[in-house]
Amino acid sequence: MNSPQKFFLKPMQIFISSEEVLVTTILGSCIAICLWDPVTKTGGINHYMLPFWNGRGLASPKYGNIAIEKLIEKMLERNCNISNIKAKVFGGGDILGTESKIFNIGVRNIELAETLLKEKGIEIIAKSVGGKTGRKIQFCTKTGKVMQKLVGINNCESTK
Repeated sequence: MNSPQKFFLKPMQIFISSEEVLVTTILGSCIAICLWDPVTKTGGINHYMLPFWNGRGLASPKYGNIAIEKLIEKMLERNCNISNIKAKVFGGGDILGTESKIFNIGVRNIELAETLLKEKGIEIIAKSVGGKTGRKIQFCTKTGKVMQKLVGINNCESTK
């Protein structure tokens, strides 16, 4: 039996495959949305940093409203049916404990994911969002399964 391919998803990237690929990414206040179509056995994932594109410069998947639209668009290009697609949402943590008081980036990223997926009629079947920890996730594009490990700055000891 062959080992599945592996791919590390960086911020601002989108990855889609009908093959078995284990996609790993690390999230703080960023969000990763994992979409899976159980009929076509196709999975896709994005990793966005900020909720909304301000309309200036390139409409990059750095922004949630762009990244979510592009992910769905690419799934549909692979002959997925939107009524079959299921979502899992991860991230949006306040790992430093200060950003939620200033910009609310994690909270806004979560709200955007939930709102846009609902508007598109895509059911969120699992999520792990918010809190004070980061997350390392591994998504299998062939099965839609996601493994998660919580990671936090509190788990590290400082050195002088």
